[in-house]
Amino acid sequence: MARSYAIVFGGPSPEHEISILTGLQATRVLLEGGHTPIPIYVAPGGAWHQVPATSEAKDFLTGAPAGSKELDVVLSGQPGIYPKKGMSKKPLSIDAALLCFHGGIGEGGAGAAVFSLLGIPATGSTVFAGAVGMDKLAFGGLLHSAQIASLPREALSASTEPSFPGPYILKPRFGGSSIGIEIVDDIATARTLAKTSPHLAAGAVLEPYRPALVDLNMSFRTYPELELTDLERPLRGGEESAVYSYQEKYLAGGSGAGLTNAPREFPASAPEAIHQKARDLTRAVAELTRLTGIVRVDLLWDEASGDVFVNEVNTIPGALSLYLWAPQHPALKVLEDALTEAI
Repeated sequence: MARSYAIVFGGPSPEHEISILTGLQATRVLLEGGHTPIPIYVAPGGAWHQVPATSEAKDFLTGAPAGSKELDVVLSGQPGIYPKKGMSKKPLSIDAALLCFHGGIGEGGAGAAVFSLLGIPATGSTVFAGAVGMDKLAFGGLLHSAQIASLPREALSASTEPSFPGPYILKPRFGGSSIGIEIVDDIATARTLAKTSPHLAAGAVLEPYRPALVDLNMSFRTYPELELTDLERPLRGGEESAVYSYQEKYLAGGSGAGLTNAPREFPASAPEAIHQKARDLTRAVAELTRLTGIVRVDLLWDEASGDVFVNEVNTIPGALSLYLWAPQHPALKVLEDALTEAI
C-alpha cells in the first residue's frame, strides 16, 4: 500500500549540501516506487519548505526551489506540519518521516526530538543515541568503557597535557564529518588552532596520528533484523592525502548523492580475518549504542599488525549508505524497511 512519507533534509549544518543530495535521492527512490513523497527542505536559517518532488540539486543554489510552499511546525495544541499560507488549517498527512539530516543538530538528536513532539514516526535513532553519535568524546568514552577496540581519544585541554605523544589528529568534538580535521605535530599547535578555527570553537579532541592506518566502512540496519553490508575501503587521494577528507568522501567521482560515486574498493581487498573483525566490531557498536535505522560505522585497519579499530559512527550516513546495500537489497526496500521500523 502506498503511503505518504515526508523526506526531511537540509538544516543548519556544515553538511547541508550533502543532506540535500541524500534527500533528493531518497525522494526519487520512493516516487519511482509508487509512494507519495513529501520532500521537506529545512533552510540553514531554520525555515521549513515543502519542495516539488521533482526538484534537482541545482534548484537549491539560491535557497528553496521555485514552487516551494512555506511551512509552519506546530508543537503545541494540535501538533503537526502546516502550510503557512492558504485557507487550509489541516496539517500535512504524513505516515512517517525519513530523516536525511547530516551533521549539526539534525543528525545529533534534534530531528528525532522534533518529530517525537510532532507525534510523527521518524527513521533513525532516539534523541539520546543520536547525540552520543555526534559527540566524538562521548562516543570514544563509550567504546572505551565497553572495551571495544578504538584509538585513544581525549579532549583538548588548555592546561592538561594529553596522555600520548604527538603527532596528533585534531578533530572538532561535535560533528559527523571530516570537516575541520587537522594534523599537528605538537600540543602547542593544537591549542593555537583551537583558538582560531571556527570548527573547533565548541571543543576539540585529540587522537594519535598513525599515517599507515587504512579507512574501512560498513553499514548496518536494524529492521527487520540486524543486518550488515560488505566491507568497503574508501580510496584516499594518494600519498599526500593524510586523512580521508570531506572532499574525497563526498565530492570525488563526479556528481551523485553523498558517497555514491566516490572511489572505493567494494568489497574491500583484505583478508577474511579483517572482514570478520569489522563485522564483529560493527555488531558491537549496534548493540552498545542502540542506534537504529540505517547506520554506517567507520573503521581503521592497521595492515602491519592486523588490528582493526572503530573510528566513528554516522547515525544518518551520506546517501543513507544505499550504495553499500545495493548488492543485497534494492534501495526502495531499504528505505521502506526503515520507514516501517519507524511506524
